[in-house]
Amino acid sequence: MEHLEIERKFLVKSDEYREQALSKTRIIQGFLNTHPERTVRVRVTGEVGFLTVKGKSNVSGTSRYEWEKEIEKEEALSLMKLCEPGIIDKYRYEVDFEGKLFEIDEFAGDNLGLVIAEIELKNENETFEKPGWLGEEVTGKVAYYNSQLIQKPYNQWKM
Repeated sequence: MEHLEIERKFLVKSDEYREQALSKTRIIQGFLNTHPERTVRVRVTGEVGFLTVKGKSNVSGTSRYEWEKEIEKEEALSLMKLCEPGIIDKYRYEVDFEGKLFEIDEFAGDNLGLVIAEIELKNENETFEKPGWLGEEVTGKVAYYNSQLIQKPYNQWKM
């Protein structure tokens, strides 16, 4: 399935979202390609695998082309053996706030301590209510892309 992905990303400043979560799922992913013009990701979410290709983001970092296909979990695990070094391991919480779905990723491993919320929008100018646990916006900041977090994990950042 292909579409134009329009999303905004934010740091999360408290764990209040956990109490509001509709679900919590472990996600493990690797990258077959992290070229700046396109990334190719392999992901296991629960018992399902996915192969995803993402294009380059627009200037604001809010939108980019995305193509995704569901694959068998075993196929995804096999493809992970071909991935570039580094694996993203995280838990995703889904929270409905004021009619909008926020996906909050709590990273583990080398990215432990990093918590990012994303909201997918219908257009770049769509407005939405911000929950109290939402922090600084990091949309378009490349360092926060999963494809970059395998190359320079959060635990290597100088705070």
